[in-house]
Formats: sequence, C-alpha cells, structure tokens
Amino acid sequence: MNTANLQLQGLIMAVACLADTLVQKGILSHSDLSAALGEAENRIENSDDRKLSDANRAATMFPIRVLLLANQESQSGRKLSFSEYAELVGKLT
Repeated sequence: MNTANLQLQGLIMAVACLADTLVQKGILSHSDLSAALGEAENRIENSDDRKLSDANRAATMFPIRVLLLANQESQSGRKLSFSEYAELVGKLT
C-alpha cells in the first residue's frame, strides 16, 4: 500500500479520536460535529471546481464521510477500525 494512504488513514483516525475527545469534554456535541462535517461535505459538493472528476470528488469526500460515520458510531458507544469505516463508506456511497 502507498505510504501516503497509510498516513491519511492515521490522520483520519487521529481526527476521529480528537473529535470524540472534544465531545466527551463537552466542548462540542455530536450534533455540532455532524453539522460541521456536513458543512464541509456541502462545500465540496457545491464547489465551483468543475475540474474534479466524479471519482476525484468522491475521493475528496471520503475522509469527511469516515469522520461522519465515526461520529455516528461514537454516539452509540461503538468504535470501529479504519477498514470497517472504509467498508461502510463504500456501501453507503
């Protein structure tokens, strides 16, 4: 596997853990986090950058969707591995 992919996996999981910590400490709610990630998703979907192919746009959305799923699972007290999140994203998109 490309080391850049492994670095991104680590970064995505680190952000997921940081987000979970912010929720646990009461700094953000799951709802706040979901809204912020939804805004990021909307900005990409509605960007004027028409140069992105559908595949590249989906790739850009992937980390946001993983973080959205991590937030949803965290609300239910579940923590999944990166590969489990990636599989779910694949099934949902």
